[in-house]
Amino acid sequence: MGLRHLADLSAARWLVDETDRPWTERVTFGPGGFAAYARVRFLDDPAFPGQSENDVAPAEDAPTESEQIGFALETLSGHTATPDDCYFCLWDGWGTEIAGSPRVELPHRSYFLFRGSLTDWRAADLWPGQPRGTTPDPAFVWPADHAWCLAKDVDPHWAGVGGSEAAVAGLLADPRLDVVRADPAAKQPTYY
Repeated sequence: MGLRHLADLSAARWLVDETDRPWTERVTFGPGGFAAYARVRFLDDPAFPGQSENDVAPAEDAPTESEQIGFALETLSGHTATPDDCYFCLWDGWGTEIAGSPRVELPHRSYFLFRGSLTDWRAADLWPGQPRGTTPDPAFVWPADHAWCLAKDVDPHWAGVGGSEAAVAGLLADPRLDVVRADPAAKQPTYY
């Protein structure tokens, strides 16, 4: 069936309406109020202050960021009653053009909203409106039942996930992923 672009942004209100939290926390972990949070790391955390991301590289056989997002979503699919009814936000900074389309607006970020199953974003070779040959990762993914939310901002070397204790435990136990527990309100490790 594939992803469907949505002009009605009401499903994203839970991202937008949380104005009492810092914008960086919102774009890197999604909504507050989950029982547990974690970071899916694409690179090890910095070894020293001021370290550049250019100073480290994933192992040659390491899965790509997109593959790791896919693994995380596979694991999270078992922690929702609605894996076939999910929402996806695509950052508008990837060159996507959907003429006249409304955007989900957070401070310093704008997104297009889509709906589909958890497998739809991986099955398609492009997002609707995205230039052919490019398949960026979603900035946010959440099921219709709000059981969890995965957030992948463009800047960090990780994706944040909020969900139940069982969902985070499932991510921590997945041998394909490098996952650590996280406190969204705490300062997160960053490369420079």
